[in-house]
Amino acid sequence: MSAETPAETPASPPAPSTPLTYEQSGVVYDLIDPLKVAAQRAAASTAPLLGAHGFGEVAASRGESAYVVDVGPFYLASIVECLGSKALVADEMQRLTGRSFYAGIAQDTIAMAVNDLITVGATPLVVQAYWAAGGSDWFGDAARAQALVDGWKRACEVCGVAWGGGETPALAGIVEAGRIDLAASCTGLVNPKTRLTLGDRLAEGDAIVLLASSGIHANGLSLARKLVERLPQGYLTPLADGSTYGEALLAPTVLYSPVTEALAKDGIVPHYAANITGHGWRKLLRHPGTFTYRITDVPPVPQVLRFIQQQAQQDDEEAYGTLNMGAGFALYVSAEDAERTVKLARDCGVPAWVAGSVEVGPKRLIVEPLNLTWDADALQLR
Repeated sequence: MSAETPAETPASPPAPSTPLTYEQSGVVYDLIDPLKVAAQRAAASTAPLLGAHGFGEVAASRGESAYVVDVGPFYLASIVECLGSKALVADEMQRLTGRSFYAGIAQDTIAMAVNDLITVGATPLVVQAYWAAGGSDWFGDAARAQALVDGWKRACEVCGVAWGGGETPALAGIVEAGRIDLAASCTGLVNPKTRLTLGDRLAEGDAIVLLASSGIHANGLSLARKLVERLPQGYLTPLADGSTYGEALLAPTVLYSPVTEALAKDGIVPHYAANITGHGWRKLLRHPGTFTYRITDVPPVPQVLRFIQQQAQQDDEEAYGTLNMGAGFALYVSAEDAERTVKLARDCGVPAWVAGSVEVGPKRLIVEPLNLTWDADALQLR
């Protein structure tokens, strides 16, 4: 299925002639990624400390989306993630419409952690909350606070995880007054150990299955917020489906753990998995090995993402290298499991496509329908 471009509504403003890049919105991966690499190297030096407890790290998990420790009968996986700036959109939309969007924001925050954890084959077990407000007054809006609690609980129920607890500091002077910084940590088990998914089984001929996103998810919001400056109606700019730009941005992130749990119950163990968040489709290059990833079928692009691309005057390389563009998660499975994987995902309510395959060759991603190619140096996370 080729990418679809929804028709513009007459209310859509004309796109400016100057392209708007992610770097112009204040996010410069060339500055951020070196710190990540330095932190990983320092962190790796602490791994021998696990030996004093009789445990050991799974070294191959370094640089992946979740960290894995061998505790004997099973593996323990863990991750911490923050929501980012999506809460700012929810705050502005509440001001404009009087509606609270914090139930969806809660799901976004949990998805950031859970969708990373499951890439290593883990079953999410416990979620912890970190809600840091710019002052105690934030918690005085009882309806908004309750929406956050209710959404958090519902997301936990969807993922089958226990909400273990959390921290709710009031950080005046650190967090801006009237704002909240949301984060979640998640711990899970890889049990049995054969479910571990770190890419050692990835091979020529494997299929790449892409799972649909619900929209922008929680990555690229700095760009999406910057774009509002170019829209005369701002967040209330109507899209073709009758929703507003702000409403479309706040569509909750898909929780993909029901899909990976369904695969496990059916006996399908992915050879690798990638959560398509920051860096967009370049995340398909995350595996440390040397393979060529060829995409031959591009999923439909959610209307809000196509709108962002058009209004920001981005070419496909910038858009797909920054945003998920309709593909929120990738599963690399054996060719014989590909169609079954698609069916199981759809049975969970998540559209999916066999989008391409893994080939022997130099490390690069080729998206044939869009005539795009990214080489190994397009993603430096290790």
